[in-house]
Amino acid sequence: MGKKLALNVLYNIGIFVCLALAYYGFEHTRYEYIAGAVFIGAVFVILKIRLLKEIRNMQKKP
Repeated sequence: MGKKLALNVLYNIGIFVCLALAYYGFEHTRYEYIAGAVFIGAVFVILKIRLLKEIRNMQKKP
């Protein structure tokens, strides 16, 4: 369970970095940064949702 918690923290940090990078790209009109940040951020969100579903299913089973 500790590994899953660390993975969740890593996903949160990754999402935050992607948001910061997208903001930087928007401010400096670097659209390739925005595209990369949105793509990688979407992957992190999908992985985080899958992790949360897995943890929920582990808690329901006796």
